[in-house]
Amino acid sequence: MTTTTSLIPKARGTLDRTSPTRELVPVVPPRVVRRRELTGGEGLLAGLLTTLVIVVLTVNISGFPMASDDEGTYLAQAWAVATGKGLAHYTYWYDHPPLAWIQLAALSWIPDLFGVTGPAVTAGRVAMIPVVAACLLLVYLICRRLGMGIRASAIGLLIFGLSPLTITMYREIYLDSFAVAWMLGALALVLSPRRNLWHYTAAGAATAIAVLSKETMLVTLPAVAVALWQNAARSSTRPWAVGGYLSGLVLVGVFYPLYAVLRGELFPGPGHVSLIGAWQFQLANRSGTGSVFTPGSGSYELVQSWLFYDPVILVAGLLATAAALFVRRLRPAAVAALILVLVAIRPGGYLPAMYVVQLLPFFAIVTAGMLDVAARAVPRDRRWWRPALATVAVLLAAMLIGPRWVAGNHRNLTVDDNAGYTAAAEYLHTSLPDRANATVVTDDVLWLDCVDAGIPREQVIWFYKLDLDPAVQARLPNGWRDVDYLISTPALRQDPSTLPLVTALLTHSTLEASFGPADARIEIRRIDKEDPA
Repeated sequence: MTTTTSLIPKARGTLDRTSPTRELVPVVPPRVVRRRELTGGEGLLAGLLTTLVIVVLTVNISGFPMASDDEGTYLAQAWAVATGKGLAHYTYWYDHPPLAWIQLAALSWIPDLFGVTGPAVTAGRVAMIPVVAACLLLVYLICRRLGMGIRASAIGLLIFGLSPLTITMYREIYLDSFAVAWMLGALALVLSPRRNLWHYTAAGAATAIAVLSKETMLVTLPAVAVALWQNAARSSTRPWAVGGYLSGLVLVGVFYPLYAVLRGELFPGPGHVSLIGAWQFQLANRSGTGSVFTPGSGSYELVQSWLFYDPVILVAGLLATAAALFVRRLRPAAVAALILVLVAIRPGGYLPAMYVVQLLPFFAIVTAGMLDVAARAVPRDRRWWRPALATVAVLLAAMLIGPRWVAGNHRNLTVDDNAGYTAAAEYLHTSLPDRANATVVTDDVLWLDCVDAGIPREQVIWFYKLDLDPAVQARLPNGWRDVDYLISTPALRQDPSTLPLVTALLTHSTLEASFGPADARIEIRRIDKEDPA
């Protein structure tokens, strides 16, 4: 009689009836990837790696990169919250939800703790350090909860934290950093192996806080939904998990439109700003930056600048995202990265300079995840290969990636692009004549420095408001002649032709002092009020 042998593996200890001796067949069980909680030793490892990255991030944080007008705006809005002046240093018009700069205001005590001196932007950057530390720790935790080993999770943290692009962008005062921290927190909560109902409810609240910190973070919500669905699979608690998540999301998220309703500013109308009017501007009326595939467009040039700082994390992240979509346990992070990429490359959209802040942690996670998948693909009876493969990988990384990252971070650690701003801030505090009575037009980088120097808040004017805010124009009945000083900066000089009053100030002014190199000079200019119009 012909016997056939089944190709289906027998369970451990199962009697093999096809064997003449009927022995027990030892069968290796299938490899199960478990989602891990951190032990005390792992927490220490993650803390040490985070400390290493924070040290690199803080060295020369005041010098590089050059301060941007966005940083000054968010810092001035945080100052307005902290001092009880309102949600913004001018009329709050719902351009962004205010929760991020409310959090920044809550962190404003940190620079004083360390005795930080210099321009206000430096203090603001130091206040952001705990947010960056939270992002780093959450990247490690998410890697572990996606089933990665300790080494792969550590690699994910270091890929994210030591990339020159991360060091550059996460030094700056951006709303996106707060949003990323909260969305990573939401993802970590729904991936918790404990699967407690409060985890899902807290994840919904964290998602809402992320969106109320930066509204564009809403596009990554499907990634959290995928993680929730996977983690609550094959369980009678899935409806409760979904319900808890939605409850947290709605109960926290509703506060923003409720604020607009209570102020009578939900719908557009004459004589007031509105939430829906701001949405209409952001979604329909705002000029796009062109396609990332069109040379010369704003989006194309922006992506090229990101690639200049670090092509490694961007290219590796993009490739890893495509592969990770087919790995179930990595799919949540891959979905987040994919959506963010698709939004960035959409035709005719607006791509802001800080957009990559949202993308970087997810690229790091999927890159580490695919390295973990490759390591686990080594058969168990060939485990001795793993140290050899790890050694080869480290050597290749040292040869191919190391020099580029060393060069990029050398620039981050040594270049001082803010020397002009630092000197100008010192001049405002020590040398500007009659500060208590002067009216000064400046960019938002130095707005708070002007106020700190003793210039009355109402007489410090952000240059955009000079031409675009009727309330500001009403305080200047004689137009540009009511201004005493103009602080001319690269941001102010970028496109003055669209701002007639700013152009007039540049034309009818005399240079009093100049700081910084020629391509980034900061000028203190006295207005010649007797000049003919």
